Amino acid sequence: MADKADVKKIAAEGEAQAQKIVTEGAAQAQKTVTEGAAQARQAMEQSMEQITKGTEGVMKAAEDAAEFGRGNVEAFTKAAQTWAVGTQDLARQAMALAQGLTDHTLEGAKALAAVKSLNEAAEVQAKFAKSAMEKAVAESVKMQEALFKLTEQAVAPISARMTVAMEKIGKPLAA
Repeated sequence: MADKADVKKIAAEGEAQAQKIVTEGAAQAQKTVTEGAAQARQAMEQSMEQITKGTEGVMKAAEDAAEFGRGNVEAFTKAAQTWAVGTQDLARQAMALAQGLTDHTLEGAKALAAVKSLNEAAEVQAKFAKSAMEKAVAESVKMQEALFKLTEQAVAPISARMTVAMEKIGKPLAA
């Protein structure tokens, strides 16, 4: 009977050990699953955070590019408007110069019609030719100055945009 008792005892101990191993194994499996799920969740959250940051960076870059493009369009529009208004003013000045030279020529013709001698005609002609040339040169200088000023004004918005572009290009290189 001792053998039966020993067998029962050994069987009970074996059963207890088996139960313990199963319980510990189940606990270990539960722990592994729980930790794996937590690690997977953490990895997924980090991935989503990185994707969100990347997307925000792309969106910011797209917004910056759109804003920069809008600024370029505005600069070219302003330059074109300045040029158009300026050339209209230059055309008015040119017409006024032509009218003035025409009036001067008519005055010369009237003066020549009133001369009594060939010498007097030569003097009147020389006087009017000289004044016409002086007026044309003076007005030409004014027109060149106005054209230069207009060009500076028309190019200014584009030049400013080029400065902004160089600053934007330089930022990533400097950072």
